[in-house]
Amino acid sequence: MINDENTNKLYLADTLPEKYPAFCKEFSELLNKCGINHELLKGTRDIWARDYMPIQVGKNKFVKFRYTPDYLNYKKYQNTISDVNTIWKQIDNLLEESDIVLDGGNVVHRNNKAILCDKIFKENPNYSRKELISNLRKLLKVDQLILVPQQPSDFIGHADGMVRFLNDSTVIINDYSKEKEHFQRAFKLALDNAGLDYIEIPYNPYKNDKAIQANGIYINYLQVGENIIVPTFDKDEDKEVLSIFYELFPNASIHSINSNEIANEGGVLNCISWNIEE
Repeated sequence: MINDENTNKLYLADTLPEKYPAFCKEFSELLNKCGINHELLKGTRDIWARDYMPIQVGKNKFVKFRYTPDYLNYKKYQNTISDVNTIWKQIDNLLEESDIVLDGGNVVHRNNKAILCDKIFKENPNYSRKELISNLRKLLKVDQLILVPQQPSDFIGHADGMVRFLNDSTVIINDYSKEKEHFQRAFKLALDNAGLDYIEIPYNPYKNDKAIQANGIYINYLQVGENIIVPTFDKDEDKEVLSIFYELFPNASIHSINSNEIANEGGVLNCISWNIEE
């Protein structure tokens, strides 16, 4: 698969400047400052481009999964589901389609490894676990598919809000020390069994007004090439997180942006972005 540090093009949904003009203006200015080539995807219906856009598995090769998540099964949300086939016409690259239900935000990958939240089993009852894992490995072109448990309080169930790769053998994870012990054990055991070391970073969504809000989830940062943009939330942990990122990524250019406005709606920087290698 294509690593984030190898991507060189970023797309944002055209609903982002429409719904969050102030944030989008500041974000676009930062992207320009970083020299990140970016465009708007035309014809989108919500800002979470990561979730509905196809996943890049190789140079000019993409896989489109079914974007019918259970959290959008209510009638009032049906008009927020974007028509990816229409959007894809502006990309015009080789596209393989699958009937597997999978959000892009639930795929965290590096080289021949991918981490997914085990919510995929619930969303694909027509497949046996063995069959689903086998098919996903083939579609994503990975040798190792690592499944982590869904966080009990998170009904979205996206891995990119839980874990990210630092390198082939180490991941960055949320500090879940305030979460239920059985979840903490199961989560770390899944990483241990996969042969992955992990580094914990601050995690503080506990003072949010609503369960959907992602304020305080720093792990949903954006990386495009040598640039990393870290979300901040006017929290005490902001400075500590930035200091950690400087240490973890000494060769990257680290930036930050206040992301409270979009985090209030349930996602942060990786969620709104679709970065690829052209």
